[in-house]
Amino acid sequence: MDGLLRKYDQAGPRYTSYPTADRFVEAYTAADYELALALRQRVPQQHPLSLYVHIPYCQALCYYCACNKIITKDASRAAHYLALLKQEIALQAAALGGRKPLVSQLHMGGGTPTFCTDEELADLWQYLRVHFQFAPDGEYAIEIDPRTVSAQRLKNLRHMGFNRLSFGVQDFDPAVQQAVNRQQPYDAVADLVGQARALGFASINMDLIYGLPLQSTESLARTLSQVVALRPDRIALYAYAHLPQRFKAQRRIADQQIPSAGEKLAMFKLALAQLQAAGYDYIGMDHFALPQDALAVAKRQGRLQRNFQGYSTQPDCDLIGLGVSAIGKVGTHYCQNAKTLEEYQDALELGQLPIARGLVLGRDDALRRCLIMVIMCQGEIDFQSINSAWLVDMQQDFAPELAQLQALAEDGLLQLRADGFSLTATGWLMVRAVAMVFDKHLQADLQRSRYSQII
Repeated sequence: MDGLLRKYDQAGPRYTSYPTADRFVEAYTAADYELALALRQRVPQQHPLSLYVHIPYCQALCYYCACNKIITKDASRAAHYLALLKQEIALQAAALGGRKPLVSQLHMGGGTPTFCTDEELADLWQYLRVHFQFAPDGEYAIEIDPRTVSAQRLKNLRHMGFNRLSFGVQDFDPAVQQAVNRQQPYDAVADLVGQARALGFASINMDLIYGLPLQSTESLARTLSQVVALRPDRIALYAYAHLPQRFKAQRRIADQQIPSAGEKLAMFKLALAQLQAAGYDYIGMDHFALPQDALAVAKRQGRLQRNFQGYSTQPDCDLIGLGVSAIGKVGTHYCQNAKTLEEYQDALELGQLPIARGLVLGRDDALRRCLIMVIMCQGEIDFQSINSAWLVDMQQDFAPELAQLQALAEDGLLQLRADGFSLTATGWLMVRAVAMVFDKHLQADLQRSRYSQII
């Protein structure tokens, strides 16, 4: 197992989309996006929408962070940003036909959404409800920094309509927390989790990271034990990608404090064993869930999906991205908003959607997106199903890719049959490596250093 993990621990995309966001082009404009929304309105039976709302502000800089964020202690800055966000919401709603489309999923991320006051968040919710209708059984999640949340704030968030929480934990070891400039005691998080359960939040997720500075297998084992004791419904365990050449904040981390590749591998194996022993199902990549959680149920039933927030239980649907740098998906269109607040504001002041770049998928990209997402979510491909749905011949049209899969099959990552293939338990650990075989753009790309390692 160790040899295989080392062999396939290569840099590669996380496939929250295909093609990946680094393939988006600036030639894509707001007019292209508005065309996609207009085409959507012609579909008689439309799936509910998913919304992503980006709040970029944080009070303090976490050195590991690679998110689009603005560090400030000036709480008044949120009011200006939220006013701009409302302008974008109104423009998006108008482009959607102004008829309050149904939303079944909302994710508010950042940054730190709880940088905003409860009054500001409640006002934002109300404005969203003016332009969208929210399904009563929808999933409405918010990322929270435990350092900015109290029991009363949790109560207020629940009252607004949020029914899912994602706690940014990363690690509970004090030395590791100091090394990444994110100090938050275990007891405070444990108290908030208890309060969240009492308030009836349907699902609680915790984000963890392995491979952080000063982290060891022993310290990670202690953190995992503490997390397991809190029994979150889901756990996202991300591998830290140290890319200081791309992310300025990471330059504050001393290279010599970063665990080696071998140590990271040991951490991943430890976490996998410890979480599974605690009763968590391994969903794929970096996601774990309790067997009764909707995510684990969706995987067992073959309904798992993947979007820009990771694995999801919602049917594949169009995603409207709101806020600075937010990414959206409508049909075969991908789009991303301006990454800086200045550019975002400039577009809105002109009465334009702040689309900065995007992509329209051709038939080949759309087919490959289907293949990659099925691999990432279901872990198997049935050739006849693909042939019938896409009018192709998998054996002939993807002969080079299937030849590459033969080597992965020999290594035990998958079982290759005449009518398709399926991942093994080992293959699920390296599902990205299997998906990468069908990534036409990546196969022609000799510079993969911008991607994170698989392990």
